[in-house]
Amino acid sequence: MTDEVRVDVGGRALRLRRLDKVLYPGTGTTKAEVLDYYARVAGVLLPHLARRPVTRKRWPDGVAGPSFFEKNLPRGTPDWVVSVTLPTPGSSSGRDDATFPLVLEVATLVWLANLAALELHVPQWQVGPRGAVKAPDRLVIDLDPGPPAGLAECAQVALLVRERLEADGLSPVPVTSGSKGLQLYAPLSGRPDAEAVRGYAETLAKGLARDHPRLVVAQMTKAVRGGKVLLDWSQNHAARTTISPYSMRGREHPDVAAPRAWAEVVPGVLHQLGFREVLARLDADGDLAAALLSAGRPLPR
Repeated sequence: MTDEVRVDVGGRALRLRRLDKVLYPGTGTTKAEVLDYYARVAGVLLPHLARRPVTRKRWPDGVAGPSFFEKNLPRGTPDWVVSVTLPTPGSSSGRDDATFPLVLEVATLVWLANLAALELHVPQWQVGPRGAVKAPDRLVIDLDPGPPAGLAECAQVALLVRERLEADGLSPVPVTSGSKGLQLYAPLSGRPDAEAVRGYAETLAKGLARDHPRLVVAQMTKAVRGGKVLLDWSQNHAARTTISPYSMRGREHPDVAAPRAWAEVVPGVLHQLGFREVLARLDADGDLAAALLSAGRPLPR
């Protein structure tokens, strides 16, 4: 394998380096396989990234080495990469602004993967044509198990959350995180602001924690989370991000944040999916999170 190859991706010239480098030592998965995954999944991933500023988590030496989050575009960014400059939390007068990429085409996706940006994190809102931040167009409830609880308990709690959301007229979509737990997303009308969405999620989480105290917790304090599933409502804060559906994860195994059918959310049966499984499922089932790309319902009053 040569150290560098030049390729054309959608009319963009890219230089891909060290394609034989192993990024996942546990499985021997190479950069070439990661690039292939992102190129093949682009058709469903790009709509979920569209107009959302992307924070990347990079592992330059593979997942056995150090990692770092990156908001700003790095040096050497191609001039065709579309970007947006936004204030970061706590900034004033634009002094702490960050310039994020907007991943609008497959070439940008492949370029990021070539930088070992294995994880792509996005907010629950988009930016408009002039870079203005819009109201959230989706709600997220992050289910995070506290050991010894695991994905089985998350599946059990997900069914409880689904019941509450559907009773309020919302249509949740489950996504196994590729890590320990799962997320539930529900498309929104795009009218309530982030504070209203976060308030709704907090009320829902605390209500379930009150009704199911042995299984559910809504407090972030680690001391109370053992053996329970945290319903992390804070992910709806305007400054927070979650792993995008179809993003790979920088874990021991090359698992993916994978949209699932509700029929799969069975305690003790549900499991995380690897990137090859996700590609095979796409061929058979298409995008199970497609509902998130359509206009959703307003929050209940």
